[in-house]
Amino acid sequence: MGKFSSILILLFGITYIGFTQTVSIGAQAWTTKNLDVSMFRNGDTIPKANSKEEWIKAAENKLPACCYYRYNAAYGTEFGMLYNWYAVNDSRGLAPEGYHIPNDNEWTILENSFHGNAGKKMKSTSGWDEAGNGTNSKGFSCMPGGMCLSSGFYGLGVRGNWWSSSESDTKSAWARSLNYDSDKVNRHDQSKEIGYSVRCLRD
Repeated sequence: MGKFSSILILLFGITYIGFTQTVSIGAQAWTTKNLDVSMFRNGDTIPKANSKEEWIKAAENKLPACCYYRYNAAYGTEFGMLYNWYAVNDSRGLAPEGYHIPNDNEWTILENSFHGNAGKKMKSTSGWDEAGNGTNSKGFSCMPGGMCLSSGFYGLGVRGNWWSSSESDTKSAWARSLNYDSDKVNRHDQSKEIGYSVRCLRD
């Protein structure tokens, strides 16, 4: 994606920050695409896993890691990159300047702003398998980017997953997921080793 520009352009409630677009929903301003950056905010490179072995090694050492679905950058344009929670929580900053990774409560505020059927309204109008598309009523545009597990990849087209910055316990953190066959937003804790998508919230 390259570096983020500091130039802001406001048009119909949508702000463009370099290659990143944000939309105002209630009092919050969210990015409308999954994060796809390979450097921390301070310029350090985020270790990129290009194999199952590299992903597992990062997890074993509790180190930050990122990857594209099936280690194929072609998926990045539509679905962004997948990050383990150690990357989310890294002190060097995963989110671009002026933004942060939303905590568990900020995700709840977003869900409540849809006043029911939040999952259906948050999903994009295309990209979901088996007629699982949403209405994208406020421009949040959730895409089903799947996940990276130690055993491989799962869920492209049928499930989207997003980290929060909030820990559940020493081994897990809170996340949100959407499924192709449900209008519900699922709040769950997940192992920090899993690769999930990331959205950013303006400070």
